[in-house]
Amino acid sequence: MQIITDVSVCPWPEQRSVITIGAYDGVHLGHRCVIGEVQRRAQLASARSTVVTFDRHPASVVRPESAPRLLTDAAQRLELLEATGVDATVVLAFDDSRRLEDPADFVRRVLVEGLRASAVVVGEDFHFGVSRSGNVGMLRELGVTLDFEVLPVPLLDRSDGIGEPVSSTAIRRALAGGEVEQAAAMLGRPFQARGPVTQGDQRGRLLGFPTANVAVPAQICLPADGVYAGVYERPDGSRHACAINLGRRPTFYDHATTSLLEAHLLDFDGDLYGELARVEFVAFLRSERKFDGIDALKAQLKLDCEHARAVAGL
Repeated sequence: MQIITDVSVCPWPEQRSVITIGAYDGVHLGHRCVIGEVQRRAQLASARSTVVTFDRHPASVVRPESAPRLLTDAAQRLELLEATGVDATVVLAFDDSRRLEDPADFVRRVLVEGLRASAVVVGEDFHFGVSRSGNVGMLRELGVTLDFEVLPVPLLDRSDGIGEPVSSTAIRRALAGGEVEQAAAMLGRPFQARGPVTQGDQRGRLLGFPTANVAVPAQICLPADGVYAGVYERPDGSRHACAINLGRRPTFYDHATTSLLEAHLLDFDGDLYGELARVEFVAFLRSERKFDGIDALKAQLKLDCEHARAVAGL
């Protein structure tokens, strides 16, 4: 996949492109449905299939006080877009000038002059530009004069009968309730958190259940506090079933204010410090709670590991 950050000069002056635009946080099944239509149309027209996205979520600039936490960091989002087989992804800086940009100017400068769009494929509820004033109707009007087709795609309904479309917002809501299996059904894969393994208080090792403390960036969305079955992927690609504790460790701390992600790798003995961990949440096992003592906690941890082994799928 070609990654482009500058469209002041068209990267393919002899070829046109079929484009979709969006934040693409999560690259979920709804996103992939739109991208699939982009690829189909591009193949028919011998054009470049292209995703136009941004270096940060637009909401972090437009309304930073209420911007959502992200389902994917920048690197994971590009990995997932590349996995779709799309020809190119354009990553544009989103700043105050972009926030205030007239949507018609954006279309002319980026889509038409910069990328030679022959078609623009978007979800039927698509909005863009200053105050979200751009929409499918505006795109169609511009397409008539600027020579590109506009192809709105119906939103993809969830498969669990909830009666709402697949969306990043719906996935965040599922994670907030600890419903990682619902989130996975909309993502098309288990939700994954990433971060470096950092030194902890060593208590897990003393308990006989050593954990990798994963420092997930603050802007990343995490599931509700609790214990989960999961899979830990190392940088070498090896995958290990794990029991995940996400929470404030109330047995040891009365007033912890932030959640910590700890993964106990089953049947593993080795040094993980400093490596970039990828932790997949497969299933919710139980809520986090305070235990009466160390022996009660250790007995529960043993049960958690047995349960995680049974459901992690490795």
